[in-house]
Amino acid sequence: MNTTEVKGNWNEQKGKLKQKFAVLTDNDLMFDEGKKDEMLGKLQIKLGKTKEELHKIMSAH
Repeated sequence: MNTTEVKGNWNEQKGKLKQKFAVLTDNDLMFDEGKKDEMLGKLQIKLGKTKEELHKIMSAH
């Protein structure tokens, strides 16, 4: 999967996460190359979810 595909998929995921969790902002969901784990860590803290729960939420869409 190339960078364009990842960003396209991420834009779709980001919209779905924002619908499900109104507290999330664009800054919370900013995808930077090489910083996926950092972003997921911030989401875990903000939403009170485990990494596994976040992966389930994202893959369920």
